Amino acid sequence: MIMGHIEGCKERPHRIEVPEDTYEYASTSGITPLKKAVANLYNETYRKGKESKYTEENVCIVPGGRAGLSRLGAALGDVHVGYFLPEYTAYEQILSVFKSFVPIPTTLDESTRYHITPDELEKEITGRGLGVIVASNPRNPTGQVIQDSELEALVRIARNRHTTMIMDEFYSAYIYDKEEGKTVSISEFVDDVNEDPVIILDGLTKNFRMPGWRICWIVAPKTVIASMESTGSFLEGGASHPLQYAAMPFLDPEVFKNEAKALQKHFKKKRDYVLDRLERMGLKVHVPPNATFYVWLNVSGLPEPINAGLNFFEECLKEKVIVVPGIFFDVNPAHRRELFESPCHHFVRLSFGPPIEEVKKGLDNIERMINKFKKDRQ
Repeated sequence: MIMGHIEGCKERPHRIEVPEDTYEYASTSGITPLKKAVANLYNETYRKGKESKYTEENVCIVPGGRAGLSRLGAALGDVHVGYFLPEYTAYEQILSVFKSFVPIPTTLDESTRYHITPDELEKEITGRGLGVIVASNPRNPTGQVIQDSELEALVRIARNRHTTMIMDEFYSAYIYDKEEGKTVSISEFVDDVNEDPVIILDGLTKNFRMPGWRICWIVAPKTVIASMESTGSFLEGGASHPLQYAAMPFLDPEVFKNEAKALQKHFKKKRDYVLDRLERMGLKVHVPPNATFYVWLNVSGLPEPINAGLNFFEECLKEKVIVVPGIFFDVNPAHRRELFESPCHHFVRLSFGPPIEEVKKGLDNIERMINKFKKDRQ
């Protein structure tokens, strides 16, 4: 979906060297050279001038983001976990599998631009006894991003309230309201890398457009990383040894900055096209994405039955277009809400990840489908 040539991005390898020693198992926390490269990327990109720096002891390499979440879940123990709706669908499986978690959602909506202030978050933590907050930033599916002073406030709250902040930063290079090349990470505001309770997940999946490699990482205090090595030994055994070596050239800080510039230029054009096209269809996006490559689209103003996300999805399938029904992002592990009670019921997520020709064709087909239902209602 997001693969293929993009002008300015680093050429993807067509073949890789496989050193003799990579036929052996790697450590379940990853190879040291790659862990050092990850630590250096964060230090050079976000922590220049700071006394406390990440080292390889603050990094664990994992075979994919879900594997990282699973390791964290296995290590956290009995805890109240706070999260925000709508949110990334995989969180539901993690919150369901680990029975020691008490999942506590907070619903965000269009009226607040899917935003929670630091003061509101602190009230949620103290009022509900939250020991962990997990959030994607930038956010999937709404395309919103927490940054600057508000991101700094999250670290302060985590520190003062002894609440672990788990930030999924897989879309950190897809930022459209900053200067080109600017990326976002909570690591910029961590004071002490081994004391502040901040955990970061990222990888080659989105920012480097190499999801098939399954090379991702956790950046966290040393004590957390030590437990990640233990949980990995009985969960999935670690990431591919040769691919860990092959990943290192992509983690050069200058390569990452250039990659981000190219991605932002490319995807911002597609975002602007999609928003303009939707508006011309009569589908105004009230909270446009300023990050990711998704549009969170409210279809409630369309004729019945396509004013419900699931029905809209089914009709799009008939036109050979895939959107994701909003209810998939209603992370509801206890199944306490019925489908029609979901705050995401009247939404779908559109992706402008594919090539622009496919995006245009998909929008053509969506417009044809909508016009058919409008005509039938007349």
